[in-house]
Amino acid sequence: MKKKLNLGCGNDIRSDYVNLDIAALDGVDVVHDLNQLPLPFEDGVFEEILCLDVFEHVDYPPLLRECHRILSPGGRITIEVPHFSSNNNFVDPTHRNRFSVKTLNFFVEDSWEQKHRPYYFDFTFSTLVVRRLLFIRSLPFFWNYLIEPVVNISPKLQQYYEATGLTYLFPAQNLRVVLQK
Repeated sequence: MKKKLNLGCGNDIRSDYVNLDIAALDGVDVVHDLNQLPLPFEDGVFEEILCLDVFEHVDYPPLLRECHRILSPGGRITIEVPHFSSNNNFVDPTHRNRFSVKTLNFFVEDSWEQKHRPYYFDFTFSTLVVRRLLFIRSLPFFWNYLIEPVVNISPKLQQYYEATGLTYLFPAQNLRVVLQK
């Protein structure tokens, strides 16, 4: 079995991944509704899971618990979701969740959120490897070429960006987080 899972792949079919989606599209290896848990995989079988534009559509804590279950020790999950300031949150009527730079901290050992609310969830990831705000990078939004690297210098700058009106002047498009089991 391939050691990588592309969860909720849609049309983003990747040849070196097991591609899972609710729709039986060309290239989808496993057809499964992510609202129906457990996922159809054994414990610890994947070294890497991609969840690109998935968690905003589902009740994500139970799905994240399942991803944790099927990840091998040391495995990584890459999560990309619209940032709460993105206008894409409000375009798609199937979006159920909003995310800030600190939302997924609840699932990371030694985070402030986990230390103060350890009773929320019965699983944690060992490390938050990457947390990055992504901005539209195209000509009409030329200022984003400068803003994105500055905002992502440190977690404190990311939090400052969110805590001030900067999110409304310069809305982020997506949030990318990589968690390691």
